[in-house]
Order: sequence, then structure tokens, then C-alpha cells
Amino acid sequence: MPPYFRAMRLFRFASLLLATACVPLGTPITSTSPTTSGGQKAPEYYADKTLRYQDYTYSPDVRSVQCYVATGQPNEVFQPPVVPLGRSQAITLEFDVLGEQSQRYAAKIIHCDANWQPSILTDLQFLSEINEFLITDFRIGVGGKVPYYHYRLRAPGVKLSGNYLLVVQSAGGVPVVSRRLLVYENQVQVALKPGIVVGGEERYTLQQLDFGIGYAGVNLVNPVSEVKVVLRQNFRWDNAKYNLRPTFVRDAERRLEYQYFGFENAFPGLSEYRYFDIRSVLAAGIGVLSVDPRPVPATALLLPETSRSTQAYNQYQDANGQRVFESREYGNGDVNADYVDVTFQLKAAQPAPGPVYVLGALTDWQLKDEFRLAYDEGRQLYTGHALLKQGYYNYSFAVAGARGAVPNEVYFEGTHQQTENQYDLLVYYRPPGTRADLLIGYQAVGFNSRQ
Repeated sequence: MPPYFRAMRLFRFASLLLATACVPLGTPITSTSPTTSGGQKAPEYYADKTLRYQDYTYSPDVRSVQCYVATGQPNEVFQPPVVPLGRSQAITLEFDVLGEQSQRYAAKIIHCDANWQPSILTDLQFLSEINEFLITDFRIGVGGKVPYYHYRLRAPGVKLSGNYLLVVQSAGGVPVVSRRLLVYENQVQVALKPGIVVGGEERYTLQQLDFGIGYAGVNLVNPVSEVKVVLRQNFRWDNAKYNLRPTFVRDAERRLEYQYFGFENAFPGLSEYRYFDIRSVLAAGIGVLSVDPRPVPATALLLPETSRSTQAYNQYQDANGQRVFESREYGNGDVNADYVDVTFQLKAAQPAPGPVYVLGALTDWQLKDEFRLAYDEGRQLYTGHALLKQGYYNYSFAVAGARGAVPNEVYFEGTHQQTENQYDLLVYYRPPGTRADLLIGYQAVGFNSRQ
């Protein structure tokens, strides 16, 4: 067995010995972790196996998780797991498990309230079948140096709109992957649109979303306090806007207006995401300085990046932080793409005011230990490396702040009103006498769309 996988299995054994408290999404885990028998430090991120009601990966063997809506289109993996009621079975979950042996996995679905805590509903109240789904669709990776199995699962059909957590567990009941799913119904009319920031310099750096909710077709009791909305940028949860209250209630028109003057509904526009292409291990793709197919795993050194905080806006097409898996040599990214040890480089004349991480869909939009960069003062260079599947990637550099704070991407990426981003609005309501928060409205809109 290659040394890499021997170490990974030791990591997994060591991590099972720990039980630490959960930490908020978007903050690094800094609990003390053990070392393996070989003296290597176990990844701290994977030390806690407690189920978290968020997008999370619980094992270092699990890689390349994707949760999307299967549309049959070429870029379907970019579609977030958000579907209208009656189409939840279109949501697909895929992931790889490193190793030479297949594993037995089963999935279940958990109904959650608007705050992503488990509801008190029984399974039969939101499902029409037994809440245990054995994953039988799996295939072995072919043609690569790093052995793995690729697993795929379709989400079950649900009977209620709202928040759901899809959880994959090992044979021992230990969580392996969890992903958030959204099922909505359009009971209200959502009017979400790009707005104009009223301010000084902020109008060049922020993107404001104006919105209102019309409820003429449904009887909402006490909508001012009972309707909850969540505003997201690029379908992320780590920097979403919560607890937004209506500023005007138009009873005659049965409409809620949300108009703010303190940037409560505004996000930093940031910059278009950085990118690199490792679809080939025989030739350096865009954003890659060099590749070496000889080691196990193959290696790729990315071009040194620099801070963009003082640069003018640069327009180009990106994937809003997402990634897609593919092999230039063999095609199908599901089972033909190999794994590559990718080294990131970031030039910086001085250390940032906090730990620096790579951030994006490749990290579940979390500050993972394996994506933390180390600073070399002599070279004035941040470096770090991670094992990634062949494909095309978007990412940014982020600075960790206080515990629970949103990662600071502006420090290295800058922020511009002209940047292209996607936004969506979630509208929740719990009818009187019921025990479930329904997702009664949903709308997505592009900001500076290029299409």
C-alpha cells in the first residue's frame, strides 16, 4: 500500500479517539489533535465525528463531494441543491472515498427548522418510505495512481417544503458526509433584484439586493414577526444574511418591503474568483506553473499569486467559486480523473493579520486545516498543499478573524461593485398550530450577469 494511504488510515483511526465540541461554520478548528504512530499529526478538522447540521465532511478519506440538481445539462454540477416541492429526487450527491476497498454506506434525511436545527417531525410526516437508503451506485476509479471508489445517491422524495439535511453514514453509524438541501413552494411572490448602494465609497465596493414579498394569495398570520428570510451570495451559507426584518408593511397591498440604509442587504462584491486547471497531469494547464506525473500522487505547482486588494477590477468568466472534475487524458471525471497534490502560492510582503486559508467549494466554504497556508518570511511567500481531484477549480484567499466571524476575503481579493455574482432569497414561514418551518418562497438573481 502506498505510504500516503497508510498515513490516511492512521489519521482516521487517530481521529476516532477524539470527541470535541462543534464550532460555528466558517471558523477554523483548533482543538488539540493526536499524532499517528508514525509521528504525523492527524488533521484537526476531521477529529470531531459529531453530526453537524451543515455541509460537512467527516473523514479525510472522503473527497470531491458534489451536491447538485441533475438537469442533464453539461454544467449541472453548478446547480445548487434547491428544488421546488415534488422534484427533490432530482438532487444528486456524489463523493469519492480513497482506498482500495469499497465500503458500505447508507443515507438518511433529517428535517430541520429555519435555523438548521432538527425539527420534531416524525419521518412519516415528511417521507413516504423508510428513512434509510443504501448506496448501491458506486464504481472504482480507473487509470489513476491514487485508488478510490466513486459513490452516487439520489435524494428521496419529500412531502413538505423546507430545510433538509442529507446524511451519509458508515456501517457503524458514523457520519461520513452531510449536505443541506432546500425544497421550496411558491406560496408568496418574491421580488429580488439588484439595487443601488446609497453611500460614499461603498457604492464602488458593495452589491445591494433589494427585495419585497407579496402574500396576496396566502393568509399569513403576523407576517412581520413570523416570516423569516435568508439572503445568500453564490449559494454560500458562511456569509449569508440572517434576521432581516421588514422595514415597511403594506397591509392594503399585502406586501412586505425590505429597504435598508445600513448595508444590511449588501455584500462585498469581491473579485472574480482565481482559477487553475489540473485536468491534465502531462501538461501544465492555466494557472499552473508545473506538473510532475511521476510521484504518487502526481504533483502540481500553481503559479504564484499576488494580492488584488489595490488592483482595478478585471473582468473574466468564472464559476463563482465552484469546480468541475475531468481528465484531459481519459475524459470522465467521475472515475477516470486521478488525484493530484496541488501546491498553492501567494506572495505577500508581510504576514496577514490572521491565518490565511484557501477558500471555495473545494473547501466546503470552510476554513479547513489542510488548506491553511504557511508564511515564509525570507521568501515573503505563503504556501500550502492539498490533495485534489483532476479538474477546473475556482478559489479565493481568506484571512480568518475572530471565532464565528465571516472569513475576510477582501484583504487579498479586493472588492468591486462590477463583479459578477449570484444571489438568492429564502422565505420561511411556520403556520399557526404546525411544527414545521415551510420554505414558502424562493428566487435567485444574477448581479452583473454576462449572459
